[in-house]
Amino acid sequence: MLEEIGAPYELVRLDVARRQNREPAYLALNPLGQVPTLVDGEAAIYETSAICMYLADKFPDKGLAPPPGSLLRGPYYQWCVYGPATIEPALVLYFEHHARLPEGERVVWIAEKMRARLHDAFAGVARSLGEREFLVGDRFTTADLLLGSVLGWARISGTLGDFPSLEAYSKRMLARDAAKRARAD
Repeated sequence: MLEEIGAPYELVRLDVARRQNREPAYLALNPLGQVPTLVDGEAAIYETSAICMYLADKFPDKGLAPPPGSLLRGPYYQWCVYGPATIEPALVLYFEHHARLPEGERVVWIAEKMRARLHDAFAGVARSLGEREFLVGDRFTTADLLLGSVLGWARISGTLGDFPSLEAYSKRMLARDAAKRARAD
């Protein structure tokens, strides 16, 4: 999101394996110890969707959100939250019980249930997106950034196979110059 905006920023990496996200200085910014956290002056904002929507509103000239009061604002909020809140938790559970956990700790029915939930979630996105290039209106918004990112992970996990239109959408979102710069290092 910061690359899309083009504003200068400082990236501070935390080693989660060394529990740097549990140190008192970080917990003072984000009491949950989750990553990421955006520090903007005196404000510390966490939750990826909240950070992205905050930045879109802070830089309205970048056009990454429909204007307040627009009829597109509701669908914009919906899609900004949908990927991180609906798809990502099911994707995490699927991945854990399909591949990540040691075989003896995997629960097959959880993996199967999450795969079915993902299929339904992807089908809804595919229907809503249809033949359009973007989720909300006729231009790229923060909703595309957030959902495209989550769908990129879904593509890597092999769960998007029944939805070639979403695979193509995710590839388009991740092919943006800002997305490439964000992943460059």
